[in-house]
Amino acid sequence: MFQILVAEDDTNTRKLMEAVLKEHGFHPLPACNGNEALEILDRHHVDLALLDIMMPGMDGYELTRHLRASDYTLPILMVTARQLPEDKRKGFLVGTDDYMTKPVDEEEMILRIKALLRRAQIVNERKIQIGDVILDYDSFTVTRQEEVQTLPQKEFCLLYKLLSYPGKIFTRMQLMDEIWGMESESDDNTINTHINRLRKRFEGYEEFSIETIRGLGYKAVKRQ
Repeated sequence: MFQILVAEDDTNTRKLMEAVLKEHGFHPLPACNGNEALEILDRHHVDLALLDIMMPGMDGYELTRHLRASDYTLPILMVTARQLPEDKRKGFLVGTDDYMTKPVDEEEMILRIKALLRRAQIVNERKIQIGDVILDYDSFTVTRQEEVQTLPQKEFCLLYKLLSYPGKIFTRMQLMDEIWGMESESDDNTINTHINRLRKRFEGYEEFSIETIRGLGYKAVKRQ
């Protein structure tokens, strides 16, 4: 059972979040402020932290900054009444993984938590499995039963990124910045070339495909 730290100073909100988490099979670990949250993290294994920003003493920003500085890699979902873009930007800069504004939609919160846990598992294992296909980040290989393909690094990273977020549309600019780097002199044709190579390599694979979204970019579709 996944253990979720819930750091929220409002009692009613915290109890509601606890109830929703329990209903969906999670084990909540409640904390009233940042200091209590740190004590829980010292005593328990925590799979994900659900943090309010505006807490007395150590707020959510400071707590997140402290966790990242202390090499905690658990996913962090910030939940706050603050809705300004600069508030969200600050949250991401200090190290949060996702951000929700209050009042919280309970179903959306659970979906975001599940997505974060799924991504964390991918990061920790450094592997993605889709049916019989296994992508291994440490060796840049794609294995399907007895067939093993070793891909060039950029080609593998592009495929791994798309399949880490199946159904999510990535623009060419996003993919260029993340995989080739913001300082790269490569252009859009580089992405197109690599996508075409991947499609040709895996054209016989029914487990996944890479689709072009006209005017936007690309997305991977899992079929198993």
